[in-house]
Amino acid sequence: MADRKRPDQVPDDAPVFVISVAAQLAGMHAQTLRQYDRLGLVTPGRTVGGGRRYSARDVALLREVQRLSQAEGVNLAGIKRVIELESQVDALRAKVAELAAELDHAYAELAARRGPSTALVVWQPPTRRR
Repeated sequence: MADRKRPDQVPDDAPVFVISVAAQLAGMHAQTLRQYDRLGLVTPGRTVGGGRRYSARDVALLREVQRLSQAEGVNLAGIKRVIELESQVDALRAKVAELAAELDHAYAELAARRGPSTALVVWQPPTRRR
């Protein structure tokens, strides 16, 4: 039952906040959010009428953009690159996890075919000695 969400819980990526609320939550001016959207730093969801709707994840990203800008002194182009690279790293981590699960499954199938009397030897690269 731990996997089931309560009806009153909203997913982190659900676009629920209008721009004024998102700006207040992020501690920014709404015009700053519009600029970040134009630059592609934080792209909120859109309503049918074109209004911006920010998710909790968007608000967290806005706070990170602000931190990188103010505390770290990174310019907006640098921040955009950092966000892109973090997104690539997240995608690669997910792919590695997916491939590791496939490999585990393949090893389990192979072990099942070989039977309990035969050990499965997995090649591992040699360790370097100093």
